[in-house]
Amino acid sequence: MKEKLNPWESTDISDYDKLIQNFGIKPMQKYCSKLDDFHLIRRGIIFGHRDFEKIFSHITSGKKYVLMTGLMPSGRFHLGHKMVADEIKYFQTKGAKIFVCAADIESYLMRGIPLAEARQTAVEEYLTNYLASGISMENLTFWFQSDYITPYYLLRDMLARRPTFNELKAIYGQLSTEKIISSLTQAADILHPQLPGLGGKRPVLVPCGADQDPHIRLTRDIAKRETEYDFTPPAAVYHKFMKGLTGGKMSSSDPKSYVALLEEPEVAAKKIMSAKTGGRESLDLQKKEGGKPNECVVYELCLYHLTLDDLELSRVYHECVEGKRLCGECKKQCADSLKKYLKQHQRKAGKVRGLAEEIASKKRC
Repeated sequence: MKEKLNPWESTDISDYDKLIQNFGIKPMQKYCSKLDDFHLIRRGIIFGHRDFEKIFSHITSGKKYVLMTGLMPSGRFHLGHKMVADEIKYFQTKGAKIFVCAADIESYLMRGIPLAEARQTAVEEYLTNYLASGISMENLTFWFQSDYITPYYLLRDMLARRPTFNELKAIYGQLSTEKIISSLTQAADILHPQLPGLGGKRPVLVPCGADQDPHIRLTRDIAKRETEYDFTPPAAVYHKFMKGLTGGKMSSSDPKSYVALLEEPEVAAKKIMSAKTGGRESLDLQKKEGGKPNECVVYELCLYHLTLDDLELSRVYHECVEGKRLCGECKKQCADSLKKYLKQHQRKAGKVRGLAEEIASKKRC
């Protein structure tokens, strides 16, 4: 059965290899050793790409390029979102100029969130956490879809001529007015850093979850057809989704499924202690047959965020599969590491919150 990709719904992807085959996404494997200073690439968490060859060429040659990403201000900033923050930070160190869009219009159209609430969430949860994660203000452009520059809105309106209704339906399935407007606005978000007044034609990289690939495919098609502007089709890298703490999907609407970066560390630790593991049905069976770390939420937290040392991660993995590591002890170590990380991160967040408000309040029109 073909995987479905829907950028507006919580997506659960079971087979990333099948996703590569079905949608023409290229595997990221060849870059695992070339960019092994980034754990998300080194460990295969960033699993696929479109046109990353161009970005890699600019990284190795020192040429300028752009990283563009958007945030949907519809809930708390959690560890699933942290992957994008890590990607922004990494590629910023590799010479990328950063463009960050707060999709307040999209959150209003698709989630029914009032603009004032969306803007507050974008600043207090997302922009604050981005800065606390180490993303630099240098070469950073931040904007709200509802409050930006005139050339951006002109581009968005003119792009409406490029895709046909049938093309949009083929990409997104069932359409609505809100979906059409949101998809064209996203295309303008991604393409506008190439406008003459903002730097001109150059490669743009979009880091995202695989569920956002419909937007990437539409924007690449538009860029190839656009005649009023001269655009390079955007590149993209795709990361895998983290499991929710209860074993299902991680969803912003279910606080039990995630750890927010600004929630109380003790509360977060309790969530870890009750999280789903890859343990066996009994202690004896665990010791005899070993655990299943590839099905374990706790191991995944170490893989994605908490254990950056590969040798330490390998030790945890092998002790688990050999039955030498028990789930209770593993949870306790993970919970302690998470508490330490959250306390450090929240101290940083407290120092940059005013800066986030200052960035967001700048008039751009």
